[in-house]
Amino acid sequence: MTVPKETVRAAAVPDPRSGSAVGALRERVTGDLLDIVVDLDAGAGCRLRDLRDGTEYLDMTMYFSSAPLGHGHPALREPEFEAELLRVSRVKPSNPDFATVQQARFAETFARVVGVPELPLLFFIDGGTLAVENALKVAFDWKTKVNARAGIGVRGSRVLHLERAFHGRSGYTMSLTNTDPTKVRDYPMFDWPRIPSPAIEPGPRWDVDDLLPEEVVALEAAGAALRRYGREIACFVYEPIQGEGGDRHLRPRFLQAVQELCREHDVLTVADEVQTGALTGRAWAHEALGLEPDLVAFGKRMQVCGVMGGRRVLDVADNAFREPSRISSTWGGSLTDMVRATRVLEVVERDDLFAHSARMGDLLLRELRGLAQEFPSVLRDARGRGLMCAVGFHAPEQRDAALRSAREGQRTLFLPSGTDSLRCRPPLAVRPDEIADAVGALRAALAELA
Repeated sequence: MTVPKETVRAAAVPDPRSGSAVGALRERVTGDLLDIVVDLDAGAGCRLRDLRDGTEYLDMTMYFSSAPLGHGHPALREPEFEAELLRVSRVKPSNPDFATVQQARFAETFARVVGVPELPLLFFIDGGTLAVENALKVAFDWKTKVNARAGIGVRGSRVLHLERAFHGRSGYTMSLTNTDPTKVRDYPMFDWPRIPSPAIEPGPRWDVDDLLPEEVVALEAAGAALRRYGREIACFVYEPIQGEGGDRHLRPRFLQAVQELCREHDVLTVADEVQTGALTGRAWAHEALGLEPDLVAFGKRMQVCGVMGGRRVLDVADNAFREPSRISSTWGGSLTDMVRATRVLEVVERDDLFAHSARMGDLLLRELRGLAQEFPSVLRDARGRGLMCAVGFHAPEQRDAALRSAREGQRTLFLPSGTDSLRCRPPLAVRPDEIADAVGALRAALAELA
């Protein structure tokens, strides 16, 4: 039945220029809203504009790294692209069941620009947490089938993981997340094996050929867990760089050693690249670290979340990617997101933005290291890979004061990381002058503290 036009009424919304939008959302919707109303029609590069009064902010957050081209990129405002975006936004098809040209084009573009030949299987879903969740399900399915074919009646039902990891807050992933206790407190969880996370601060120890003492301890803990639980362990999941845990960098030598151990025990490796994907100067951080995961969970900068699978997963022909309805969801990701992602990836390819972001990351890291030398009583260990950069503070309250001062006094937005670090997540197309302005704003904030 057609609804008469005169009966269709838009819901009453607060006048954003009155300032009531923030208040109304804080009253009704769970979140940690800043006192900013985003002007979706304005902004350029790292500049975000407040719709209420036109105030501009220098944005080093990019919506927690989910705006890969920054604000107002011209490629996302071309009439042809906007028409396609409008066309697919009128409906929300169930992508796993109904084919569209738009989804096929996205899958082809994804494979061409950021695909890994050894990981040909793709699964799409909304949300990075559910990407990790489904990677675990693939591993559980795989290990149980491998066990059965060896005549072993044991289900693959455990996940080896690291301390200070964040993999999400859903049913399975909550058992792996162990950063802020508030996020998992009092929720039922699985007692899965957790090993130390031997992150290394920048310095001469990074390039040591042999395993460091703390890495030996962690590797021995992994071996002990594999011996204790045997065929129950389905996979080892890790973040190549632990983001929420504090931008903590794990050495390639350590992760490669765990990878080798997992292969010896028929355990899959899962790289959680929801945060590191398209951020470290390469399409994937695991490539820069010389790792060969069997599964990769992705999201954020990719616009569409999901899982890439291959390598040892392909040893089981009826793996969870291929067995009907073994993993799925109603929507299988958003078609609107896929159209936007296709355009983003085309721009990344056309403008060689991974190489550009690597150069800009080197510049940003040099500037942060300069600040650490300039303010040694406040800052410590600046570190980064590509545009995934951070700097630590000697005290959490100093970090919080710097974030507040930069936002309120310098109109510049940074993100916290872990308990005492500040992180930058600029867009792939960030310019040198934007980096200089951001560092200058942080310098002014630090001068107040010092």
